[in-house]
Amino acid sequence: MIKLAADDGQGHTGTQAGQGGAEATRLALIMAGLRLFGRQGYDATSTRELAAVANANIGSIAYHFGGKEGLRAACAQHIVDTIRAVAGPAVGLGDTEELPSEQAEQRLIQGLQRIVAFMVARPEAGEFVQFVLRELSTAGAGVDILYNGVFEPVHKRLCQLWGHATGQPAESERTRIAVFAMIGQVVYFRIGREAVMRRMGWDNIGPAEAAKITAVFTENLEASLKAHREAEQ
Repeated sequence: MIKLAADDGQGHTGTQAGQGGAEATRLALIMAGLRLFGRQGYDATSTRELAAVANANIGSIAYHFGGKEGLRAACAQHIVDTIRAVAGPAVGLGDTEELPSEQAEQRLIQGLQRIVAFMVARPEAGEFVQFVLRELSTAGAGVDILYNGVFEPVHKRLCQLWGHATGQPAESERTRIAVFAMIGQVVYFRIGREAVMRRMGWDNIGPAEAAKITAVFTENLEASLKAHREAEQ
């Protein structure tokens, strides 16, 4: 656990204080929020519980986030920033240039591989998914942050790449559904992680197991793109 720094809003500015300590406390609170909001729900989680899990003073929540609602928003933004950092460089998030079919396909494959490596193998991804599912199921305040920050822009970029790779309109209903299906298979391996490990006889899903999953996903993606290209001919 990370202990609260001396300059975290309690009025202390001694030699123990430092920006690194304050930032560590802030991150510890965000991780506590992701865990507890995801598992218990926002309303069922108290600021006292959040502070205890983060090993922080209860006043640090107000200092860093203005209160519990601000922490909820920070949790959603943390997911946005992380996913954009993971997938953005591979898929060219924010780019608008039309790409040749082969290059667009490679970008899709690279993006899929990066997302699988994070979503399936990284422990914190489980807390991300729990938080997102909770927010979506309760129409929580974090939904707009998540949608505007990562769901819509990443999905749109993947649709653009899909369109470049197949010749189909990027915003057609068929393309949008195909991209959702591609993403959905990745999410299943996180949501159904325990069932997958039991059925596969794996003790864990680490880099080696993620590589095997990625290989199958890549084959599926290549086959799907080929079928969609042929449908256009």
